[in-house]
Amino acid sequence: MVTTSSTVHYQQVLRLSTQAKSLGRFTRKVQEAVSASGVQTGLCSIFLRHTSASLVIQENADPDVLADMETFLSQLVPEGDYYRHSDEGPDDMPAHLRTALTHTSEQIPIMNGRLALGTWQGIYLWEHRDRPHTREVIVHITGN
Repeated sequence: MVTTSSTVHYQQVLRLSTQAKSLGRFTRKVQEAVSASGVQTGLCSIFLRHTSASLVIQENADPDVLADMETFLSQLVPEGDYYRHSDEGPDDMPAHLRTALTHTSEQIPIMNGRLALGTWQGIYLWEHRDRPHTREVIVHITGN
């Protein structure tokens, strides 16, 4: 932790295991990092260090929303043999395209030591590959 003039900068690397092509909620782990930082008012930035997965803030109550999102994105960016880049298999290039259409970073305000997410919002790591991976997310918290 680095502190300059009352502003705290705190970082933590989360290593998250994914399931094949799925959305995994990790809101609690990010909130734990916010709590560990001691920041009451500030900003939490999260950054995914990969090019075939993404981050989304989305509905956390009805799993049909996540299923519909996966179906939509798989129809928008289908797998097939029409991509030049296929070094790691037929899901490789579609995973890169899906990441380009989504996000690899998010910013969430911190209020009263908590993530200022809406009632139905959760933070998800969206795995776009056919097999499980271990992904790294950097959590950076700034505030006081």
